[in-house]
Amino acid sequence: MEYSSIRGFIGSHPSEGLRKQFQDRITVFLSTWNALRRSLETNGEIKLPEDFCRSELDLDAEFEVILPRRRGLGLCATALVSYLISLHNHMVYMVQKFSEENNSYSVDTSEVTDQHVISYEVERDLTPLILSNCQYQVHQGGETSQEFDLEKIQRQISSRFLQGKPRLTLKGIPTLVYRRDWDYEHLFLSIKNKMAQNPLTNSAISAIRGQLQSYSDACEALSIIEVTLRFLSTAGGDPGMDLNVYIQDILQMGDQTALISKVLDRCQLRHVIALWLFLSAHKSEQRLRLKKEVFREIDVKYKEDLSPQHARLLHTFLNEAGLDAFLLELHEMIVLKLRGPQAESSFNPRWSLKDTLVSYMETKESDVLPEVESQFPEEILMSSCISVWKAAATRKQDRQTR
Repeated sequence: MEYSSIRGFIGSHPSEGLRKQFQDRITVFLSTWNALRRSLETNGEIKLPEDFCRSELDLDAEFEVILPRRRGLGLCATALVSYLISLHNHMVYMVQKFSEENNSYSVDTSEVTDQHVISYEVERDLTPLILSNCQYQVHQGGETSQEFDLEKIQRQISSRFLQGKPRLTLKGIPTLVYRRDWDYEHLFLSIKNKMAQNPLTNSAISAIRGQLQSYSDACEALSIIEVTLRFLSTAGGDPGMDLNVYIQDILQMGDQTALISKVLDRCQLRHVIALWLFLSAHKSEQRLRLKKEVFREIDVKYKEDLSPQHARLLHTFLNEAGLDAFLLELHEMIVLKLRGPQAESSFNPRWSLKDTLVSYMETKESDVLPEVESQFPEEILMSSCISVWKAAATRKQDRQTR
């Protein structure tokens, strides 16, 4: 996360007007959370961890709190929205019940506008309405009393703020999904259903690898391709269109560096999935070279160290195998199949890594690497697949520096 606190996020914007707008709206969110956090803990439809509701929030709270998500601190925003929807629907139901009206309709949360929700400000809306229905009487001795026309106040509040409002469904509550949490398999399937995809040629891979020497360049290229994937999964495109043309003319993303533009100039939309797979693996190799953590989101069940015997067997295999293709295939299986919470049921850590990787290559109808099928040690298990990938990537880097 780029911002550690809400205050840091607000302060990062150069425009004073934008900073004020963000602060005003976020302050409303924080005050609402602080007023309702105990109710959310006991009555909310979304179960929050107990410590989430324990303390009040302010502008120094973690930025992630205000980003609606299905996990982590982002649950705070999602739970608050869900609770407010339930409160809104209860009020709409009670108005219809007592007014005996039956003209209700519903709106999905993703389509809600300001006109759909019950909204008022006490000083601007309620106070003048109440005072306009108040009569003062002066009694003997100079004492005054107030009389409120409660029935009229009730009718006016109901007609001005409550009647005609729809019920809100929980369908489509907008939530933020980080790129690292995207379901790339589903994304790729959606793209393949809309347009043909082809692998990159070995010469294209070699050229791209040679041009993307720095970690920052690899990150920039991958980020651009990830944005492109999201659009193509929804709208599709012409497989023969140059990737640079699509990015610059269709997506209007013409601000990438000349180096990135040159890298992408070798590809068409038919290569976008293969390009993502390569760039993702290349980025991981760069992270390993910089001694940064790789595969942070993968369960520890797949991160066991190799035993001395298995390390020797792997060493022999790596001396004879083509590392580029092996690293790409193993990385693809790791990032596409081992990320989710259900990974263990389909890719058991106690299974043979060789058999599992060969089976994976067969199911995606690509050529099985012959050296993996004939030479990879049977004894090494899936539980060590991350260690195997790291060892292979390190060996490749050692060869390049000789």
